[in-house]
Amino acid sequence: MQRATLLHRYAAGRTTLPALLELLKPITWFPPMWAFLCGAISVDANLLENKWLLLGGITLTGPMVCGASQVVNDWFDRHVDAINEPHRPIPSGRVPGKIGLYFAIVWSGLALAWGATFGRWVFIATLIGLILAWAYSAPPTRLKLNGWVGNAAVGLSYEGLAWITGAALLLQGQIPAAPVLLVALLYSIGAHGIMTLNDFKSIAGDRELGIRSLPAQLGADRAARLACIVMLLPQLVVLALLLTWACYWQAGAIGVLVMGQILAMRHMLQAPKERAPWYNGTGVTAYVLGMMISASALPGATL
Repeated sequence: MQRATLLHRYAAGRTTLPALLELLKPITWFPPMWAFLCGAISVDANLLENKWLLLGGITLTGPMVCGASQVVNDWFDRHVDAINEPHRPIPSGRVPGKIGLYFAIVWSGLALAWGATFGRWVFIATLIGLILAWAYSAPPTRLKLNGWVGNAAVGLSYEGLAWITGAALLLQGQIPAAPVLLVALLYSIGAHGIMTLNDFKSIAGDRELGIRSLPAQLGADRAARLACIVMLLPQLVVLALLLTWACYWQAGAIGVLVMGQILAMRHMLQAPKERAPWYNGTGVTAYVLGMMISASALPGATL
């Protein structure tokens, strides 16, 4: 009876602007905005001359595309949230009826239109990002139900596509060079491990609801070890590439950051379920710093 009440509370009430903003989840915008800046730096170290272009791109990757993905996710997770997070805008009734769905559709359309103003390649990247956002949350695909493919979709969207968008925007219509695309792909692969660690907070709930996150599938210990390997290997490949390109100080900095992550991983692996959130505040910080350092080495790099 209580569950039925929660599921139908969104059928009445008045939508407020703060409730819609909460659906956009501004706290989630940082990763794609950071990756976008990495992409911009990877093709042009001097960004001051393009500050307005950069601002438009940051708006695209953060509030628009990432924001749209969050609204889509909240709409299709409304039944789950009614149980686990009944205070969320949709199950609480602060965004009633189908307004959440309409908002997801309209905001996705606005994001696509905004991306189209920056040229063909940015439009294509925006379109792919939005397709992945809907495929991640919406049936019949609902990629989030399986940690292998769901984490890959998020990693590609939040890191790789955002990085390529930043590069393509600064190049004004040209395809980014192969080193830029390769490094963006490598950091996207590593982000799969980050997403695995994010799922540690809901292992019991995922198992109960049939969501096959990797911690739910593999158990905390095996999933944590897998996440560490997936995060480390791409960074080691990036380090080797930087040495090949004679970017020695960047390679040295990446090496130091990787060593710091290994030490943090050893601590986390002793109690992964309890310490995964701690690692997200330490090791992942080193990971994203490495992204920016690597980006700074890419202008002029060739394969």
